Amino acid sequence: MYPDLSYLFHGLFGTPVDNWLSIFKTFGLLLVLAILSAALILHRELKIKAEKGVFQPAKVKFEYGKPAGRGELLSNALWGFILGYKGFYAIQNMELLKKDAAEVLLSMDGTWWAGIAMAAIFAGGRYWEAKKKALPEPRVEIKDIYPHDRIGDITMIAAISGVVGAKVFAIVEDIPALLKDPVGTIFSGGGLAIYGGLIFGFLAVTFYLRRKKIPVLPVLDAVAPALIIAYGVGRLGCHLAGDGDWGIVNTMPQPGWWVLPDWLWAYDYPHNVLNEGVLIEGFDGRYSHRLSPPVFPTPVYETIAAFLIGGILLGIRNKVAAWPGMLFFIYLIFNGIERFLIEKIRVNPEYTDFGITYTQAEFIAVVLFLIGV
Repeated sequence: MYPDLSYLFHGLFGTPVDNWLSIFKTFGLLLVLAILSAALILHRELKIKAEKGVFQPAKVKFEYGKPAGRGELLSNALWGFILGYKGFYAIQNMELLKKDAAEVLLSMDGTWWAGIAMAAIFAGGRYWEAKKKALPEPRVEIKDIYPHDRIGDITMIAAISGVVGAKVFAIVEDIPALLKDPVGTIFSGGGLAIYGGLIFGFLAVTFYLRRKKIPVLPVLDAVAPALIIAYGVGRLGCHLAGDGDWGIVNTMPQPGWWVLPDWLWAYDYPHNVLNEGVLIEGFDGRYSHRLSPPVFPTPVYETIAAFLIGGILLGIRNKVAAWPGMLFFIYLIFNGIERFLIEKIRVNPEYTDFGITYTQAEFIAVVLFLIGV
């Protein structure tokens, strides 16, 4: 496994582990890649729909040559403060950053003087930039804006609300951990429940679309393939990092028809980011454990399933285009089936009500399936 880039480079080139490359965590990089892949696919799908006349442009007024407004200066100052406050603190605590970037970046600790200085630089820079471009009489232009032109806003809203939702659902799923360490649980970099991200992201983006008077169902149809493919990329990050999203113990012998690599049947996740399992003999590094016995590598199964579902959705999207929302509901059906089945071999907290034992993901998977139907 490659919990960070130092382990990836060690595997590829034999360089030492736990060096400065440790600040780049594999799961975080794949999460960013998942968001970018979703944005690219969504932009493409929305643009295709706009070219087919599904969306009508909104008339938006743009003003050029105005001095920087108070809100603009404050937002620049805020971003500058965050960058300076956390950035300089991270540089001052490089060893801790290499060990646990989330502990450094998500904590409330920081460097105040650097934050204030960077806030002044960002706000001042924006003020002088606007002043240089100021016109005696501001110029006004009316432009046609389509949904795909708003992909930056949609992606940002979905990403932020998705991470918040994933964190909230993960906390609800493990209340004892919250009670034991509230601050650590809330601000830790780990522990994300995908369905929480899906639900929060859906609600936030739907609210944004309604405010902008953009038809929701056609956008959801465009979102469907983007979302499932991004999910597959994210699950690949879970696998490469060995973040605990693996399956139950698998000591069963391989069936006679199995022709795939052995590790796809049962895997021991060496160098997993959680340091779970037994020590790896002869290895001296920060991540030096492997699972014993091995488990089902469920993140890989989900990645394969997600890419297959994404391919199916892209293949049938034109055939169901006459019914807005149909593709999204088909996505919900596929998503519900995939997750319900994979939960049978995954490790997750279980609940029992009315004599029925289930996991949080199984319950939500059934709900999504029923909504899709």
